[in-house]
Amino acid sequence: MQDEQGLVSRAQQHDEAAFAELYERYFEKIYRYIALKLGDKFEAEDLAQQVFLKALKSIGSFKWQNVPFSAWLYRIAHNQTVDYFRRKSRRPTGQLEEAVLHAEALGSSPQEMVEASFDLESLGVAVKKLTPAQREVIALRFTSELPIADVARIMKKSEGAVKSLQHSAVLALRRIMTRE
Repeated sequence: MQDEQGLVSRAQQHDEAAFAELYERYFEKIYRYIALKLGDKFEAEDLAQQVFLKALKSIGSFKWQNVPFSAWLYRIAHNQTVDYFRRKSRRPTGQLEEAVLHAEALGSSPQEMVEASFDLESLGVAVKKLTPAQREVIALRFTSELPIADVARIMKKSEGAVKSLQHSAVLALRRIMTRE
């Protein structure tokens, strides 16, 4: 934790290397958290980048409150995801057309793109059937690989409540996935 505090303190003083290290440390976890919520790898990557841009712009206002720095990043990611769904509900998009264009830009065939994203999409569909609290605990525990104590602080619940919520979420996911 002290190492993290030192990095954050240096980043708050505009040390680019310190912020780059924070980025390297947390980007993949934030990305996976968002990808599980969105079910779209490309949108998740863009949103994760936006999370770190927002964090860079406002790191000066970050204050330690007995929670890890990652809790602040997850709060930003959560807010960005909520904003994304708000914007998306206002305007219909041609998601398939966008995916095909993106695949072609990367040199992949649309078929390869569909095959690569099948597992993520089927899991995303199943996760959307969980309660919001269950989705949150699954995303934080398994996608972001956070320990129970950190999840409890982020969700403002006791460790026992998080364990119970995780257990019920896993059972519900198992039922959903075996039915489909």
